[in-house]
Amino acid sequence: MTKQAFNPYLPLEEYVADGEPHVFGDRVYVFGSHDRANAATFCARDYVGWSAPVDDLGNWTCAGTIYSAKQDPLYDAVKMAYMYAPDCVRGNDGRYYLYYCMAGYRGKGGYSNPVSVAVSDEPNGHFEYLGVVRDRDGNPLTKYICFDPAVINDDGVIRLYYGAYYGFQHRLPPAAARKTMESVFGRTSEEIRAVRGEIDGACTVVLEDDMLTAGTEPVKIAPDEFVKSGHPFFEGSSIRRVKYRVEAKSELRKMYIFVYSSRQNHELCYATSEYPDHGFTFRGTIISNGDIYLDGRKPSRRLNHTGTNHGGIEYINGQWYVFYHRLTNMSDYSRQGCAEPIEILEDGTICQAEMTSCGLNGGPLSAEGTYPAAICCNLTNGRMRHGSNAVMNYHAPRIMCNFIPGTKGKEQETYVGRIGNDTIIGYKYFQFDGEEVTITVTMRGRGEGVLYVITDDGGEASAEIELSGSGEWRKYTTSWEQEAGTAPLYLAYEGKGQFDLLDFSLG
Repeated sequence: MTKQAFNPYLPLEEYVADGEPHVFGDRVYVFGSHDRANAATFCARDYVGWSAPVDDLGNWTCAGTIYSAKQDPLYDAVKMAYMYAPDCVRGNDGRYYLYYCMAGYRGKGGYSNPVSVAVSDEPNGHFEYLGVVRDRDGNPLTKYICFDPAVINDDGVIRLYYGAYYGFQHRLPPAAARKTMESVFGRTSEEIRAVRGEIDGACTVVLEDDMLTAGTEPVKIAPDEFVKSGHPFFEGSSIRRVKYRVEAKSELRKMYIFVYSSRQNHELCYATSEYPDHGFTFRGTIISNGDIYLDGRKPSRRLNHTGTNHGGIEYINGQWYVFYHRLTNMSDYSRQGCAEPIEILEDGTICQAEMTSCGLNGGPLSAEGTYPAAICCNLTNGRMRHGSNAVMNYHAPRIMCNFIPGTKGKEQETYVGRIGNDTIIGYKYFQFDGEEVTITVTMRGRGEGVLYVITDDGGEASAEIELSGSGEWRKYTTSWEQEAGTAPLYLAYEGKGQFDLLDFSLG
């Protein structure tokens, strides 16, 4: 029996970010970096293997740890202990190859290493270290910045994409730029001059059959047009190839879709080309983890606390989806994976997707049953900020995760916390049947006020709940008449003090 799918699509105690989805056989696998609740750095944990049947995207299971940072010879508990965003490809030999880069605390040293590779007989099997990507002379490939690798088997041709952008040479005086690049990128001035100072950007290279040797020279694929668009490449390369039919000529053509994180930082953008290594044209934003730009929304009106974003797209059981991540705990180091359906038009256009609570569900959620508060897709007080590479602590609502007292650190409790005046918590979407709806919310806090229940985008309340302070979890109930159809559910608080929301039930 299929289960309803929520966002985030993995259990609330799990933090898999930078998710690259791939369908192998009858399952979809997500390869991502592994954060921890309330961590002080990115990617604090080893890689784990999550997958789901392609026809039951609410039923995710974990194969446990599939690869450990300690397996990489570059591992150093002090200097190089974390594995960043990976990608996986099925090689021509039928085995699965995992590409990733090592980094230190909060990313230190992450721009100076080559791309590491591990291999397994199964996509969720235990991966073993294979080596690093090397140039044709046998030296570790370090041309440009080796960061956030992506890989594709293009009809037997293995193509590796990677890169990052900081642009020190464009933003700093020459001497300062040279010194900064030597420090950040771990290169000498001579090595930097060997690539004419253009050490950063999005690149691609073809790998030989050993999956380690670069058979071509790396070439850049992000032209100046990306800069002119206002959404230039920053990091997070991801690549897919689709086929589309040109009706006038009755022929199939290839189209490559390059997905990346822009320097706006909160969004995934995309560019398309008929070629895998040149000709890419910027097309637009696929998803923002604050719904910025959707329907003209400006950054100042973001619908969540925003931060880094990274992910990819995949065709699953007849539907395209974009996988991305959201922030929790007001931290860029505690990210959770989400997904939304998208449509790729014949000309390659992808309209920006809206953040929802029901992304992989194939439709709205049932307006019956109990739901965790933390599956909200919008959480704002109208003054949310952007926090990249940081833990923020300004006055705002947030998704929180804490250990439950008395469980000796074994059980976690995830909830929406610090709900103050003007907080709006949004859930999209539910399927209502046209009868009276009863909602029961589980809350705690100090203060008093009104929680308004809103089921339209106009802001008119369908019902309200009087809240009074209690340090313990307490249930409040109200009812209203709701028209049949699909509708959002917003909980808006006005009053004094702060409250937490654990869950809510509809029926």
